[in-house]
This record gives sequence, C-alpha cells and structure tokens, in this order.
Amino acid sequence: MKFDIKKIVRPNIETLKAYSSAKDEYTGEANVLLDANENSLGSPLTKWYNRYPDPYQKKVKEKLAFIKQIKAEQIFLGNGSDECIDILFRTFCEPGKDNIIICPPTYPMYEVGANINNIAIKSAPLLPNFQLNVAHIEQLVDAQTKIIWICSPNNPTGNSLDRIDIETILNHFNGLVVVDEAYINFSKQKSFAQSLIDYPNLVVLQTLSKAWGLAGLRLGMCFADASIIKYMNKVKAPYNINIVTQELALTALEEVGQVNDMIQHLVDMRIALAEVIASMPHVEEVYPSDTNFLLVKIPKATQLYHYLLTRGIVVRDRSSLENCSDSLRITIGTEQENTQLVDAMANWIDLTFSNG
Repeated sequence: MKFDIKKIVRPNIETLKAYSSAKDEYTGEANVLLDANENSLGSPLTKWYNRYPDPYQKKVKEKLAFIKQIKAEQIFLGNGSDECIDILFRTFCEPGKDNIIICPPTYPMYEVGANINNIAIKSAPLLPNFQLNVAHIEQLVDAQTKIIWICSPNNPTGNSLDRIDIETILNHFNGLVVVDEAYINFSKQKSFAQSLIDYPNLVVLQTLSKAWGLAGLRLGMCFADASIIKYMNKVKAPYNINIVTQELALTALEEVGQVNDMIQHLVDMRIALAEVIASMPHVEEVYPSDTNFLLVKIPKATQLYHYLLTRGIVVRDRSSLENCSDSLRITIGTEQENTQLVDAMANWIDLTFSNG
C-alpha cells in the first residue's frame, strides 16, 4: 500500500508560504547583524541573549542525528512533545472533517490536541492485556482517518506494545502512524526511529524530559521522513526553541554515558520497588513496566491517593481511565523517596484493612 504525503497534508498547508525569518534569508556566519531588529546593545542577562535563536536548531539536530543514527532533516524539535503533537494535528488534519484513532488508556494529550483542533476522535481501547486491538483499529479506519496514535511504552500502563502489531498497522494504513516513545530509554525494546527508511508514514516522538532528566527545558523530538518534517517546519512558530534550551541541550547531549548510568539506576530501583509493593497485602497487581513508573492496582486506590497527599507524597490516580480501575501510577523516585512511599503505603494498608 503506497503512502502519498500529498494526500495526507492539509491543502492549505501544501500551498502555505511559511513565515520567512531574517535568519532564513542568508546562510553562513556574519559579524554585523542589522537585519532582525534586535537590540544591538545586549540584554540585562548576557550580551548573547539579545539575538534570536537558530530557527531550525541545526547544531542540536546534527548532534541528535549522530546519536539516533538518522538524518538531521528527519528531525523536528518542539517545545516539548506536546508542540510536536499539536503541529501534527494542524498540519495533517482538517478541522471538522478528518478524524484520528487513539487507543486508551493512553497519553491524554492526543485527545486534548484533537479537541483543540476540532478533529473527531475514534477510540479503539487496548485489550485486557494492554495490547493493541488491531482488528478494532482496522474497523474504525475510514477515508477521513489521518493519524493513528500509539504510545509505546504506554502511559499509564507502562508496557511496550507488540512490535508486530504496530508494523501491521504501518503496512496497511495510508495515513500517519505516530509512535510515541517518550519512555523508550527505560525499555529493552528497539526504537522505531531506526525503521523510518522502511515506513514513509511513520512518525516517532521522543523527549529529553524523561531519561535525560530535562523536563524543565521542554524539548521534544519528532523523527519522520524529510517530507513530513518539511511540512511541520512550515507550520511551526519561527523561533520555537529558545537559545538557552538549545545551548543546554547541546551540553547535555555530550553526556550519553552519564545518562545511561542514570537509566540503569532508575530501572534497578523500578525492579526493586515493584517487588516490594507486589509483596504488600491487598495489592492486587503491579503491572510489568518498561518505563520509569509503575501502575499499581489496589482496592480503594483513590483513598490511598488522598492519604499519600497528607503525607506529602504525590502520585497519579488513574482509576477513572479505561481498564485502570483502582489503580495508581507511581513514578520511580530517589531511594529515599521510594522508602517514604513504601512506609506510607504500608501504614495506610494496616489502618484500612486491619479490621478486615
């Protein structure tokens, strides 16, 4: 089944003449910058912040391309993955006409982004084992389906989705298949970023917020065929990634070894915490996780959530989500924080269930 990007992109985006910033109109280096109406005297912080940032983040993309073993022109950077999600909607989905498919329980921003952009939402809930219901997804696809959103490893369930299922969808769907890999660094699964050459309709989302520990920088990554990235660049704001974020990201990307050590430490703590919580009385299940969090099923989970708040411990109550009744999502903390959590949970369980 041949994928044609021209049939996916919104017609007004195809013909859109993108905003041309001052930095778009020359290449190379210059010493006298009198083109962008910047303050030539500097700023209260440092002289260098008076200049606009590189609108296409070339140095950061070159470094990421080396790390991810893809081409720089296959990379789009956003103000967090949420900007990447929004731009995918605005580039490829016609408001009031097109639809997308989500697979709950999953990351809520796919649904929020669709609602903001007036895109119809079709839902193919995960199976009881939290895997894709491929047959249901196939039934939902129609001529106006533009994007299928897949989160793997999935939030909030923590598990990786079957790769063969995702490949089946990629091979049989003529729209975009977005695989959100925000948590891929905590998993032993192979990233789909290495499969871009095989699937022209594949879009992979990653982030520096999780494994890299840079949530405060707000830098999301989108990997796709260069034709898809080209359209996204037409839609984005001219200077969507600020200078400070670009500078700090470049510095952080030099520390791959340190990041790998942090990932291993978090995974080790995840395994240990899962074992402790699973051994607690009345805990019904600690779901397998390929992320930096655990989904824990326990009776009266909402009561436990509020009790933990009284102890200064904040987790996420996911009990209202599909197939997640009586479930808390617990991020792996420091060793001290994990100990505080375990002690508080044990105390609550004793208080709540001691009388049967």
